[in-house]
Amino acid sequence: MKTLIIYYSQGGTTDLVARTLAKKLRADLLRIHDLKNREGFKNKLLSSINAFRETKTDIVPASVDLTPYSTIYFGTPTWSGNPTPAILTIIDRCNLVGKDVILFATMDGNRGDSNIKRLEEKVKMRGARVIESFTISTKGKSPEKLEQDTEVIIEMKDLKMY
Repeated sequence: MKTLIIYYSQGGTTDLVARTLAKKLRADLLRIHDLKNREGFKNKLLSSINAFRETKTDIVPASVDLTPYSTIYFGTPTWSGNPTPAILTIIDRCNLVGKDVILFATMDGNRGDSNIKRLEEKVKMRGARVIESFTISTKGKSPEKLEQDTEVIIEMKDLKMY
């Protein structure tokens, strides 16, 4: 069976991590796009509130067929210690029964663990089995350093075996 990486990225760091994972693990890649404007100070503040409240949002694609996949990665930035509305919305629309899931979160500061914990609760409610998770600090790191950090995690957590 195949592996799919589903992720949301606003600033590009989660995108870089997801693309590195897909390349190294030979996985398919699906980026979720949030149709709500999340740019600018006011919108970023409202986005943090939306993440805290777990407000759903309009996304593209609106849903995804996971039938061909046995392992699913979900990746998201950390907003106020929480997953983004876009990734929570897609998780709520997925049939994860019998799927193995690996979760990852990027973060500028800390609180990525609370993000992962909430993601884990959400995917388990949808019938998935979480087999691994990790966070990656992105603060002040070059794209090359983020790629290296992702490659280290792949080896350290033996992600090629899934």
